[in-house]
Amino acid sequence: MQKLSEYVKVAEAAEILGVSQNTLRAWAEDGKIPMRRNPANGYRLFRRSELEKFLRKAAKPAKPKKAK
Repeated sequence: MQKLSEYVKVAEAAEILGVSQNTLRAWAEDGKIPMRRNPANGYRLFRRSELEKFLRKAAKPAKPKKAK
C-alpha cells in the first residue's frame, strides 16, 4: 500500500464526489470506483487521485447519438 495520506475514508470521499456515503459504498461494491481496505481495521479507503480521475470521467459530456 502507498502512503496513507494519499487515501481518504468514506465520509471525505463522498464529500469530494458530492454523493452520499451509501452511494459511494454501493459504487465501490459494484466496481465503479476503486476501493481498498485498511489492513489494520478494514475501513474502506479511496485514493485521492482515483477520485479526481472518476470526477473528470463523469464530467465529460456524453457523445450525441447520430440521427437516423
